[in-house]
Amino acid sequence: MTLPTDYPDRAVCVVGLGYVGLTLAVTMADVGFQVHGVEIREEVLDKLQRGEPHFFEPGLTDMLARAAEHGRLTYARHITGEPVTRVYVITVGTPLDGDGRSRMDMVANVSREIAGVLNDGDLVIMRSTVKIGTTRDVVMPILDSAGVDYDIAFCPERTLEGQALPELRHLPQIVGAQNEQANARTAQLFQYLTPTVVRVGSIETAETIKLVDNAQRDVRFGFANEVARVCDAVGVSAEEVIRAGKLGYPRTNIPMPGPVGGPCLEKDPYILAESVEDKIGTLAITLGARRLNEAQPADAIGHLKAASAAIDGFPDDPVVTLAGIAFKGRPATDDMRGTTARLILDALMDAYPDARFRGFDALVDDATLSAFGLQPADDLEAAFAGANLFVIANNHPAFESMPVTRLAASMARPALIYDFWNNFIATDLDLPAGVGYLALGSHGVGRLPAG
Repeated sequence: MTLPTDYPDRAVCVVGLGYVGLTLAVTMADVGFQVHGVEIREEVLDKLQRGEPHFFEPGLTDMLARAAEHGRLTYARHITGEPVTRVYVITVGTPLDGDGRSRMDMVANVSREIAGVLNDGDLVIMRSTVKIGTTRDVVMPILDSAGVDYDIAFCPERTLEGQALPELRHLPQIVGAQNEQANARTAQLFQYLTPTVVRVGSIETAETIKLVDNAQRDVRFGFANEVARVCDAVGVSAEEVIRAGKLGYPRTNIPMPGPVGGPCLEKDPYILAESVEDKIGTLAITLGARRLNEAQPADAIGHLKAASAAIDGFPDDPVVTLAGIAFKGRPATDDMRGTTARLILDALMDAYPDARFRGFDALVDDATLSAFGLQPADDLEAAFAGANLFVIANNHPAFESMPVTRLAASMARPALIYDFWNNFIATDLDLPAGVGYLALGSHGVGRLPAG
């Protein structure tokens, strides 16, 4: 849908140009909004001014170029009231603190900046993930101090990294607002982006939907990882149990087990639990799944250590390659926020304190790998060559399709491939002598190199 030239809310200020804010900003600019982006990080602004995004997302560079060509996207470090906008969208981060509690200080700081320039009739849209009640209890009192009449709504972001730009154009957008006027106004704005807008009855409903969406995904993955534990305990393959159990059977839809992290799933279950702990206590299922997912990397590496210790001649100072460092591999991303590769690497360093560690990722750059504590490998061939352990940590398609028999031939002997994602079936692999293969949830049917 083309934005009419006389549409009154066409001037928008997006505050926070991280993943959520920048993808929204370029999408709005692409359909005709005049977008002013505010970002406090100078290094991010410098890149954007040169037309370079600070993270990988398919199509983002081209959309930044189009926005610049049409003069629809400008940048600044702070909200100053210039250029004049009618709509403010808050997309700043809401990380957890050291105690696992949600930090809303950035939301409060931005709200104070907006209050300083807020005019009668402006619209404020909360898009940051927040503890339930934050919009009403934190943001609105700050905005009220401006002494003007404004509209406010909560409109959660629910896109998938790697598919954010097309999803912003077709996923249903949830809209919850403080009254019917604000709800209708906000719904109209988002209808220029996506054909489906779902209007809900309150701000708190919209806040809850965001948290519940991500918590249920975490629980679903947590159950898959619990299935992996069961299968390891009884000596069967989780891959086979899950694949065969749901084949042609519509009432079972368990995903494959694997590490679970990322910028949303690592924190949103905690924010949901924190939102209601004073009302109903601990959320047993939500927090149980989160803690199981957090414990899984160390549990798996503990099994790997025991398996390698049983291999005759396995060195005390192995060369270890950790492959797949971004928090996920499908859809592909270079996002390191909340990556479980950190938990896996920490566990590997504890298990093999004298090891030499290398890293490979299809998108993460060498500087990031080095800062992570890994010697970068240029490609899969280099990642395998001379390694005693090759650990597949994320689900990038490159691992599923790699010629593992040929690559494994260059490994040091004895050697072991550990696969968190069950890309292969151990009994089907034709591995070189001295190379074994284990997969998460399929330990009992794995193959160790002959002693």
